[in-house]
Amino acid sequence: MSIATLSKMTVPLVTNDSASTQGLLMPKLQYRFRTTFSNFGVSTPSTELTKQVIDITRPTVSFDAILLDVYNSRINLAGKHTWDAISVNLRDDATGMVQKLVGEQMQKQVDFYEQSSAASGLDYKFTMMTEILDGGNGAFDANVLETFELYGCYIENANYNALNYAASEAVTITLSIKYDNAIQTPQGTGIGTNVGRTLNTLSTGGGI
Repeated sequence: MSIATLSKMTVPLVTNDSASTQGLLMPKLQYRFRTTFSNFGVSTPSTELTKQVIDITRPTVSFDAILLDVYNSRINLAGKHTWDAISVNLRDDATGMVQKLVGEQMQKQVDFYEQSSAASGLDYKFTMMTEILDGGNGAFDANVLETFELYGCYIENANYNALNYAASEAVTITLSIKYDNAIQTPQGTGIGTNVGRTLNTLSTGGGI
């Protein structure tokens, strides 16, 4: 039986940018990922957090709106951008390592016992990397399909969540993490790609 018909199971394309009969490409899957933390807390290895990640949100960026009132209409421009906080859910393991690392990180930001704070952001900020993988494991190394690296991270909110006699779920800790910048690596695969600076007549969008 011919499988040529499977190549038609996609949206028909009308441009020459891609083969019209290539078929539907394999999607990235939400559960194939890993998240690593660098300079988080004090204890090592910080990969204990990687093993206990339940879920994590991907970066969200928004631009302030600049509205220019002109003769008979209005023009919209993009202002400064803002990276919204991401959320990470962690299982709190029986060794206490997860809550220890989280506590150490928050102590770096503010010493809650001595009521002393860090001298600068450099003293407590950390980096994060979330990779989407292709499913490989063990003897078959996982290939990385996409990477988001977050820089200048700190814990904005730590929620130790609830305990419940009627529940069977694991104890969790939810972190809200703010960061200064996010880049997809290697550079050239998305955010952070060098597309050059558009100037004057090189603009293709029209308007101002």
